[in-house]
Amino acid sequence: MTAAGIALDQVVADQPTAASATWTAFRRNPLGLVSLAVLAALVVVAVAAPLIADYPGGYGPAVLTPPSGQHWFGTDNLGRDIFAEVVWGTRISMLVAALSSALAIVIGVLVAVLGAYFPKVDTVVGAVVDLALSLPVLPLMILVAALAGPSLATVVVVIALFSWPEVARVVRSQALAVVRLPYIDAARLTGGSWLWIIRRHLVPAVAPVIVVSVVLTASRAVLSAAGLAFLGLGDPNSWSWGRILYEAQQSGAMSSAWWTTLFPSLAMLALVVSATLISIAYNDARNPRTREN
Repeated sequence: MTAAGIALDQVVADQPTAASATWTAFRRNPLGLVSLAVLAALVVVAVAAPLIADYPGGYGPAVLTPPSGQHWFGTDNLGRDIFAEVVWGTRISMLVAALSSALAIVIGVLVAVLGAYFPKVDTVVGAVVDLALSLPVLPLMILVAALAGPSLATVVVVIALFSWPEVARVVRSQALAVVRLPYIDAARLTGGSWLWIIRRHLVPAVAPVIVVSVVLTASRAVLSAAGLAFLGLGDPNSWSWGRILYEAQQSGAMSSAWWTTLFPSLAMLALVVSATLISIAYNDARNPRTREN
């Protein structure tokens, strides 16, 4: 190999990859880093819930006591520690967010890439997605959850079934632009199968959009799960942020004991705001024009 070729290889090797350039730009965004730290802290709380607080069961002598050194977040109408409820609620809320968003992403991405690659399928996909997005989601979620019965599996499936159209819409718009690029035509001409092209070229090309969809879908899933639990359609056998609000509303403590609703609401707010800011920071970081500024 000539000296010029070696020098060219060295220059190419020294160029940062897209992932490293994105991460470098992301680290320059303080709001993105703080939001990532908040989200990571919530994940740690969810995983380490048994080490942080005892499971909130049974009854306690201190009923509706405000926050104190003994009960950091106060107690509810049955004397249970609200701090423990929020900690264990974090585990279920994050689990619902992870499972429902994963299921919604799988369905949405699969429908989107198949529709983008096959024009005949795209006509049907576009009509189905537009129809699904025009439906009143919350009343239908309540109806389906009520008919299926309250359980963790019901909540996950219901949220996923009503979340995938939004994922499909976003991914499909990006995939339609990718399938028109020359390298996709070249892959077809070389004899690549449609499954190979979608797996090796189309899905990696829309991966950044999928990452953003995962974060946003998870945060919306938490709100949807909390809404269903607040209406009494959540899993009655496990604690969640929505169940804490439901218990406060059922006992009449929502208006007289502010701490019964404040802390689970702050937990939901922290998750939704951090997820939104992470998605914004990630979008800015992966945009070359933004990285240059």
